[in-house]
Amino acid sequence: MPSEKTSIVIIGAGAAGATIARSLSGSLNASQHDIILISPHPYHILRPASIRMVVTNANKLEDQVLVPLDKVFLKGNGRFVQGEVARIDEQGREVELTTGKKVSFDFLVLATGTKWGGPIALPLEPSKVQGFIDEKRREFKTAKNILLVGGGSVGIELAGELRDLSPDTEITIVHREKLLLNSTYPDKMRKYIQEQLEGRQIKVIVGDSVDAPTPGPHKGTITTSRGKRLSPDLIVHAWGGRPNTEVIAASLGSDVLTERGLVKVKPTMQLEGRTNIFAAGDIVNWEEQKMIMKAQGHGAVVVKNIISLLAGKPTKAVYKGSMEAIIVTNGKESGVSYLPFLWGLVFGSWFSAMVKSKGLMISMGRSTVGY
Repeated sequence: MPSEKTSIVIIGAGAAGATIARSLSGSLNASQHDIILISPHPYHILRPASIRMVVTNANKLEDQVLVPLDKVFLKGNGRFVQGEVARIDEQGREVELTTGKKVSFDFLVLATGTKWGGPIALPLEPSKVQGFIDEKRREFKTAKNILLVGGGSVGIELAGELRDLSPDTEITIVHREKLLLNSTYPDKMRKYIQEQLEGRQIKVIVGDSVDAPTPGPHKGTITTSRGKRLSPDLIVHAWGGRPNTEVIAASLGSDVLTERGLVKVKPTMQLEGRTNIFAAGDIVNWEEQKMIMKAQGHGAVVVKNIISLLAGKPTKAVYKGSMEAIIVTNGKESGVSYLPFLWGLVFGSWFSAMVKSKGLMISMGRSTVGY
């Protein structure tokens, strides 16, 4: 390596990016290596907890969910650059921000995460985030009949939070699949969470859909594809996000992505044909559900392989996947958990509330960035 500092740039401060930045900062010598974390927000967002944050102002959750990045680097070994990436110059080894600022790299880690829709799609401009949160809280508080389009984990958890907020609001989930969630999980678990929701007077319509109605306050009726008539006064898009990879494709070429917009990676988490560029987190094309623990697993492989390359050694660490476990909350006191051991273990409210529903794992999430 050259005698000057080696620059390692990480784009994205989600679970993968924050894990990589923190781990590298504790392993590398600051006199030899420059670790730079780039993100449009000056904080790490605890996405699972953000669902409760946008529903209620109880405990002012934004102070816990939007975690500052001032402690992310161990021993102060690294620096944070706030900004949105406009272009990646692979040949010149530079990342250009929308402000025109350029950041040079020797190694680049792509951890741009998911582009969300609906109530957890926080604005990129930090100055607009609190206003967005307050607006969502007002909408949910005043609505009398809420339609949630999408019955994955976001829709389920949002429904539970809304029921906690108001015992009288009419809440309906419409989901395309035959059962809630998706076929990664066993039917018994998917049926269990539906029974839980219906036990809280939340209406669940599965195997049906609506034609992407405009989200927000609504007047009039909506007819599902199977002829059910609904009369919501608030429509919420609650489906999953999509990979935030547009800049990657525009900069590195569309051939680095799959048809679904995911980054093609080798088990070493390197891009095909590129030794010095890695990807991790929700954007990679690994066949698994997108979750925080998996993003952190990607990050551990990236860190080991960058350290190997810096030492002049080949990349040997590989990602081998992770078990498909999940905890889905249903408000503060309820939920369903699935662990893929033995014949597949399904746990109900007591276990789910103890592990996740009550505290949303906020303390664990904050520790990712040093809090």
